Amino acid sequence: MAAGIFKGLIEDRQPLGEWQVESAGTWGLDGEPAATGSLRVMQAIGIDISKHRARSVNAVLLQEFDLILTMELSQKESIRMEFPETSEKIFLLSEMVDRLRDVEDPYGGTFSEYEFAAGEIMEYLEQGYDRIVEKATIIHDEKRGL
Repeated sequence: MAAGIFKGLIEDRQPLGEWQVESAGTWGLDGEPAATGSLRVMQAIGIDISKHRARSVNAVLLQEFDLILTMELSQKESIRMEFPETSEKIFLLSEMVDRLRDVEDPYGGTFSEYEFAAGEIMEYLEQGYDRIVEKATIIHDEKRGL
C-alpha cells in the first residue's frame, strides 16, 4: 500500500523523473499478489496495486535504493542486522514525521484494519513528504560523491 500511495503523491507533486519506488518485505512469500484487503482499500481511493507481487528484501535490492522506509521497527532492525552496510539509509516511516510508531500489518485482518493502516501510511507519507525527498536526495548525492 505504501508504494502505491507514495507513487501517487510523487505524480501529484512532481514528475517521477529519477524516482524509483518499490516494495519488498522482510517476511513475505515471493510472487504473491497483494492481499485482498490491500487491493480493496487502494481501489477505494483510486490506486491500482493489482500488478503488485511480493518479493523479499535482499542485498542487491537494498543497494539499488537511496532510502528504505519500513513500516515496523522490527523490520528496520532486522534489515540493519542482516545488511549493516545499509544502516544509514533505513528509517521507520513514522520517523519522517518525528514519531517512532509502527504501522501495524493488517494482513489477514478486517477491512477496517486495512483502512486504518492505509490511513496511517497516507498521513505519514503526506506529512513527511518533504523530509523523505530531502533524505533521499542527500543520500543519493552522497552516494554519487556530490
